[in-house]
Amino acid sequence: MREQLEGCLVTLLVIFTIPALIFIAIIYGVYAFLAVFVTFLAVWIAIKKYRKLIANKREEEIRLYVLPAGLLLKLIKKHPTLSLADAQLVDKAMRQYFMAYHLSGHRHVAMPSEVVDDLWHEFILYTQNYARFCKAAFGKFFHHIPAVPTQAIFDAPAANKSLHQTELAAMQQQGERTESLRRTWWFACQQEYIYPKNPHKLPLLFAIDMELNIVNGRKYALDCHTDEQLANAGGTCCVGDFSGSGSGCGGGSGCSGGFSDAAGGGDGSDGGGCGGGCGGGGD
Repeated sequence: MREQLEGCLVTLLVIFTIPALIFIAIIYGVYAFLAVFVTFLAVWIAIKKYRKLIANKREEEIRLYVLPAGLLLKLIKKHPTLSLADAQLVDKAMRQYFMAYHLSGHRHVAMPSEVVDDLWHEFILYTQNYARFCKAAFGKFFHHIPAVPTQAIFDAPAANKSLHQTELAAMQQQGERTESLRRTWWFACQQEYIYPKNPHKLPLLFAIDMELNIVNGRKYALDCHTDEQLANAGGTCCVGDFSGSGSGCGGGSGCSGGFSDAAGGGDGSDGGGCGGGCGGGGD
């Protein structure tokens, strides 16, 4: 909300400044115009540098923040097969997700990992620590809102809704979820210098559930047509279904309709894999 307000103010500033400079040039001459223009340019550069400084400080907070003592042990308790090194890798993936949220300008970003979502849940329970982290990293609280599965829209009572309206609502939610996951994919790839439309590997955030063999974890394949290991695996999402690369399985994987997202994400509680949850999120 704040970023949108800043954008509106900058737009209004530009709209009113240009005719003001023209008026000054006509009435007071070229030198007055140049003086005002240089002043405006200096202020503009100062604002840009200040915003860059704030962005850099927030990125540093995301990368270097020290998690509360015992948080990783709570994750291990929930996933007993994980070692401490594994939990630290999940921590790294969670920071990649937080960075995607930051780089997206706090727009909707889906959570593509079950185990990272679990660690995020545990982090939020340290309420004071999480609130301080959000303030420093995002300038606001990053909410984790439970999502409503698409199927629930059809199953819910629809006394005041026709079937057509219900279908439209489900289609709209599915489209928003696809876009949210695509946004997460783009900024996760960016952090690992992966070209999102023609990736040579999965970014950590999308690979970690399979890498750590998470029960009911979410599975992703660069190309489910050629990846023999995943060709017969149930609930595998094809990257091409949401990356725009065209290397997916068309609509066969069901990736666009399975993951969660609500006002920037959801909690991904509707299951793992493609059919039950190719993502979750927050805010």
